[in-house]
Order: sequence, then C-alpha cells, then structure tokens
Amino acid sequence: MAVEIQREKYRSKVGEVVLGATKEQGGSRSHTITVGGESTLPFLHFEGDMPNRPVVALEILDMVPEEWHPCLEKYYGDVYADPADWAKKCVDEYGADLVQIRLSSADPDLKDSSPEDCAATVKKVLEAVGVPLIVIGCGKAEKDNLIYPVVAEAAAGENLLLGVAELENYKAITSACMAHQHNVIAQSPIDINICKQLNILIAEMSTAMAGRIIIDPTIAALGYGIEYTYSIMERARNGALQGDKMLAMPMIGNIGYETWRTKEANTPADEAPGWGEQEARGILWEATTAMAYLQSGMDILVMRHPRAAALVKQNIDELMQDNSY
Repeated sequence: MAVEIQREKYRSKVGEVVLGATKEQGGSRSHTITVGGESTLPFLHFEGDMPNRPVVALEILDMVPEEWHPCLEKYYGDVYADPADWAKKCVDEYGADLVQIRLSSADPDLKDSSPEDCAATVKKVLEAVGVPLIVIGCGKAEKDNLIYPVVAEAAAGENLLLGVAELENYKAITSACMAHQHNVIAQSPIDINICKQLNILIAEMSTAMAGRIIIDPTIAALGYGIEYTYSIMERARNGALQGDKMLAMPMIGNIGYETWRTKEANTPADEAPGWGEQEARGILWEATTAMAYLQSGMDILVMRHPRAAALVKQNIDELMQDNSY
C-alpha cells in the first residue's frame, strides 16, 4: 500500500545574502558565495528548496594565537605569524569556503594595533586569497568602533561580512557597512527577542541593510547548552518560514571558538584516560557540534581544526543530496 508523505507548507523563505564581490562587481574575489534562501526546514528537500548549501569558514587571527591548543600547531604553526599565508593555507590545503580573520592584535590588553594596521592586514589577506572574507573585531567595543570605519573603507567594494553588531553597540559598524557596502553580523545573547530587536534597529538605519544582515545567535558547544541555542535557532528559522521578515536572515556560528574552550576538547589523555586520545576527541567534539547546528539551520559554520572542517563538509555533501519522496 502506498504511503502518503505529509508535507509542511510554508508561506515565506529565508532571505539571501551575497558575500564577496568579483572584479566585475567592484571587488577582487574569484567568486561570490550566496547563503540563505531556504523555503523549508534544514535538508527537508521534499518540502521546499535549499538553493544554497551551508558553507564552512576557517578561522585565523592577525597575531600568533596565545590560547589555541598545541595540537593545532602542526596544521598552522608554520603560518601563525603571517595572516596572509595562514589564510592561503586554509583555502589551498584545507578547502575553506571562506576565511574569517579576527583582529585580536587590536585588543588594548594585547598589542593594541592601530585601525590602520588592522586595515593593512585585511588588505594583505584579501590579496592572498580569492574567497569572500569575514572580518571580526577584537571584542572590545571602544576599540572596535575605531576599527570598523577604517577597515570598511580600506576594503570598499569587497562586500565583506563585518562583525559584530550588538544591541548596545551597533551604530558604528552599521554605519561603516552602509557607507562602504558591506554585510554585517548581528549578534544577540541567545535571545530570540533581542535578536529580532537588533535586526529591526539595524534595518531602521537603512532599509538596504535588512538584506545584508547575518544573524549570530551566540552558540554553545556540545555539552554546554547546545540544546538551548538549537531551540533559539529553530524558533528563528520557523519564524522566517512563517513570514517574519526580521528573523528571515541566514545564520552564522563560531563553532571552533566555542568548542576549543571546553574541557572535553582540551584535557590531555593522561588526565582522563577514559576519554580517549585528546586530538581525536577535540576533532569529534567540534564536528559533532557543527553537525547539530546544521540541523537547526546554520548557514555559515566558522571552524578551527581542518580535520573537523573536512568531516563537516562531507556531511554537508551527503545532506544536500535531494532524496525527495
């Protein structure tokens, strides 16, 4: 007897955001990447369309990382001191779809690099790779507000994804993105109402910016509240499909950053022999975290370990196969 598959019908879809710009578009990227556009819940190809596959970015810093686990040195240690070479290795050897550079050296408690130094580093990375670029500040709002306008102007035409805008500090970065035609990451503290409010405030500064927002709901790693973050993302995606325009943006998450702060990823095997070999455990912890967020609707996964990134890209390939009923 034939079984009728019940299909959910949605009245809207997630908006699309284009990252990067080619020479013909005023930039220097070899290609652009479009994220979003889903008209169904993740990978339910029989209910709607997923025109753009989720993408994997690898994270780099503009200085030698002081807190990264030593197991990552054998992959990146030879390029830690040069962000341009680091980015090139991520793309050429490890197949990153995008590169995210965090301007950690601008932190006043670290090197206190000037906005001009940060802009010069971003330009060097842009010259080294052809993929679209994500640029994140140092995390200190007062300094970041000085960095955003200079970096945005230096990379005018490149259609960066620039972050992060927060509820208490969104005007400087939004203004920089408006002036130089970049996209913005809107970050909210695992709160659907703040997420929506921030998107509204950014869109009120310019209606054009509504189509340039990527949501960062602030994620948690496996074992550290992932189920709560998942539920927030799930609510946002359902809201988008039901027609809420202020939730209908693609989503990004810093998987690697969160995973490699956990004791499960960092504890040596001799301290927890029952947990298995440390690096393999860390790789699986990062990959499992990422795969969970794929199922909640994440469009851009920012990862750290190249082997974890490879596992996730393989998983995306498998999930994107349309096995419609």
